Amino acid sequence: MYRRYLILLMAISFTGCIVKKRTTYSKKRTVTVVSETGDTLVTKKVKRKKIENEKADDVVSSAMAYAGVRYRFGGSTKKGMDCSGLVHVSLKENNIDFPRVSHIMANEGKKIKVKEVRKGDLLFFKTRKSGKRINHVGLVVDVKGNEIKFIHATSSRGVIVSSLKDGFWNASFVKATRIL
Repeated sequence: MYRRYLILLMAISFTGCIVKKRTTYSKKRTVTVVSETGDTLVTKKVKRKKIENEKADDVVSSAMAYAGVRYRFGGSTKKGMDCSGLVHVSLKENNIDFPRVSHIMANEGKKIKVKEVRKGDLLFFKTRKSGKRINHVGLVVDVKGNEIKFIHATSSRGVIVSSLKDGFWNASFVKATRIL
């Protein structure tokens, strides 16, 4: 009997050591980490933009890991992927739930002007002359001056980085959105 109480007491004391953390972000640009018991562990001033930039860097790094992968319609693995598969997987690897199809992706996030585009934003295109809806997406990897570079998957070259300055992509461009 004494042994059961001792085991029960030890089990209860060990569960008290487990700390589940919850991170919250305030409009005042602070980050607060709170334990499961409600104790505040850390309050730290952090610029919200810095956090967004770090997330964008992580998503872009995930996408760049697929550079050179061959094109495969409907694919989303290193064996082959299409444009929306690349974006979907890159976001999913960073715990961001997002649609899988480019024309549905285009309805998500906040529409932004080209001059406001930054790393991590999405670019949408209509690549068919007779196409009535968006059928291609790319993820912005770099913005320098007025040149926007984005990673995407093309049917002829697989996963590559292109410039929005390129004639075909510039002519096919429809809109940009911010999701991060």
